[in-house]
Amino acid sequence: MSDRLDGKIAVITGGTTGIGLAAAKTFAAEGAHVYITGRRADVLKTAEQEIGGYVTGVLADSTSNDDLDRLMAQIKSEAGRIDVLFANAGGGTMLPLGQITEEHIDDIFGRNVKAMIFTVQKALPLMVRGSSIVLAGSSASIEGAAAFSVYSASKAAVRNLARSWVLDLKDSGIRVNVLSPGPIRTPFLLDFAGNDPVQQKGMLDYLGTRVPLGRVGEPEEIAKVALFLASDDSSFVNGAEIFADGGQAQV
Repeated sequence: MSDRLDGKIAVITGGTTGIGLAAAKTFAAEGAHVYITGRRADVLKTAEQEIGGYVTGVLADSTSNDDLDRLMAQIKSEAGRIDVLFANAGGGTMLPLGQITEEHIDDIFGRNVKAMIFTVQKALPLMVRGSSIVLAGSSASIEGAAAFSVYSASKAAVRNLARSWVLDLKDSGIRVNVLSPGPIRTPFLLDFAGNDPVQQKGMLDYLGTRVPLGRVGEPEEIAKVALFLASDDSSFVNGAEIFADGGQAQV
């Protein structure tokens, strides 16, 4: 590794599995002290052990403002600042038009939009000039998908938050970008096929046929893009949506 985040304080919400965990491993390997959040104590502990290096796990739910306040207070006390914020926590489920409920909307927008807004807003006082905010988007922000309309709309909202926030922060020296993966082999994606390995493989194979590269992506591949956006390598990249989707949403 090249120590591109040497001495940096990085915060990754939802850093215990999938893309968040892969990013935490990559950031730590590049010299950052990484704070990760998770909602399950056992999974959080396992993630800390896997990451190694300088990592601090904080039990926190990003949809809880009290948890976010506690997280930021701990970081302020221990580190004093935030150089990189990867607002990665989120998720969603599928329901077709005609079956969408208030609970479905509140859950998905609560996790992917409301929680992201307050995560960034509460971290902002700790962020310094030259720091980077990376928002978890999705190629679903520009693609239609059956039974996925609410999730897709929430990710389109994330993209537009970044457009406005770069204007709100134009005098701060803080950059905001969106990282939008396509289909990635994560627990979140595999959950849609249940616990059956055969169904999981079938789903991944099918999704791979829709990607010009002919396969789904791996969390480590997205982590490398997150590292680019987190580091000074992207010092003049601001307000952008970077797609890491194997070309799926680009053709």
